Amino acid sequence: MAQDNTDRVLWFAAGAALGATIALLYAPQSGKDTRRRLRRQAERGREALAEQGRTLADAGRELYEKGRDLAEEAAQMIERGRKLVEG
Repeated sequence: MAQDNTDRVLWFAAGAALGATIALLYAPQSGKDTRRRLRRQAERGREALAEQGRTLADAGRELYEKGRDLAEEAAQMIERGRKLVEG
């Protein structure tokens, strides 16, 4: 579920960046101003993607920790069950 939302956010950001780029290319400005704006837009896009990457990495670490904790709990439950069966 979280991955679906992340994918949607990334596609939205990519579409917004593409739309902004196209709008800038057709804007009645000089080439120098347009290139400057494109550079700024690209930098903002890189920063946004880097932040999204950090967020995804943090979420991945949290999921890994939860999975490891669940595996440890399952191992303890199996061990308790084995001891009960053995008596």
